[in-house]
Amino acid sequence: MKNDLHPDNYRMVVFKDFSSGDSFITRSCVATKDTITWEDGKEYPLAKLEISAYSHPFFTGKMKFVDTAGRIDKFNKKFAKTRFAKQKEQEEQED
Repeated sequence: MKNDLHPDNYRMVVFKDFSSGDSFITRSCVATKDTITWEDGKEYPLAKLEISAYSHPFFTGKMKFVDTAGRIDKFNKKFAKTRFAKQKEQEEQED
């Protein structure tokens, strides 16, 4: 096996899904700035998640609309400037 292929900084990290409020702890080398005190009383690095298996519709069976960053509005503003949006407006006015 090749030397120095895998990272050296594997450690216990808490991942928190802010959509559902659930957390889990596992080994990872993800870079984090925040820390959190886990159930065992020890402090661990915190990785924040917008979606995980606790909140994803595939795993939960429930459809949930998540637009935390205003992505839909951003897309609509960008799309409104394109020639396709103008064509669609003209087609709707003709009907």
